Amino acid sequence: MKIKKLAAIDIGSNAIRLLTHNIIEEKNKPTLFKKSSLVRVPIRLGEDSFTVGEISEHNADRIVNAMKAFKLLMDVAGVENYMACATSAMREANNGLEIIQRVKDEAHIQIELIDGKREAAIIASTDLKQLMQKDKSYLYIDVGGGSTEFTVFTEGKIKVSKSFKLGTVRLLNNMVGESTWLKLETWIKENVKSVHDISIIGSGGNINKLHKISGRKEGEALSSIWLKAQYSFLESLTYEERISELGLNPDRADVIIPATRIFLYAAKWSGAKKIHVPKIGLSDGIIKTLYYADKQK
Repeated sequence: MKIKKLAAIDIGSNAIRLLTHNIIEEKNKPTLFKKSSLVRVPIRLGEDSFTVGEISEHNADRIVNAMKAFKLLMDVAGVENYMACATSAMREANNGLEIIQRVKDEAHIQIELIDGKREAAIIASTDLKQLMQKDKSYLYIDVGGGSTEFTVFTEGKIKVSKSFKLGTVRLLNNMVGESTWLKLETWIKENVKSVHDISIIGSGGNINKLHKISGRKEGEALSSIWLKAQYSFLESLTYEERISELGLNPDRADVIIPATRIFLYAAKWSGAKKIHVPKIGLSDGIIKTLYYADKQK
């Protein structure tokens, strides 16, 4: 038996995550991927990047410190290899490359700046396809702070994929115009019109939290009817009530509403009645991408 430890760093628009996995390889047995730990730091880069155009000095310092902490945690845990990816907030910040260089110099962590297409490909390398029934079609939605990735799967294969600048942090800051919603509506309707019996597969912290709130068992889908009712309920509460009564983290209590809105519109335009929540995302995809890249060396 061989046990490897790999790590994924996801530098998003709403938070930064460090995920570590134990990879267990045994002769004549399938490789096991077991989550070892997850650390999430609520640094909202999107608020700087999308509104001002660059990441503030304060948040740049916080990123560097978070990366130093992640490096120490990886060293202590015995991580053999890691991959760090930054998405739309870092990509769109004028000083994004500067901060990436600073992280490399001060925290000794190399960050890869990825676009929406690469992000969708990394996510697709997860166990996503194993969760799909071959005779059904799915609209996979990964909601982020700066962008949302949409992928249509038919017969277990990617039919089409597109990234939209439609993220929760952008929506909170009123930075999404009607034209973006219209483009998304047109894209969804165009790409599912020949598809029957489509379901949504949702990923991201917000849909995971909604699934937890619903009290459903792991693997049990949410209905679009429940989601609509939950959206009305969340909107009826103040930001403070969402924290005190629902126990949401302060950096989750505001973005959960625009995230729910994205899923509701997608369900309406695609005709999907169910939302499956497998609790996998970019970090899980990074681990798989890293593992298979190592295997090919």
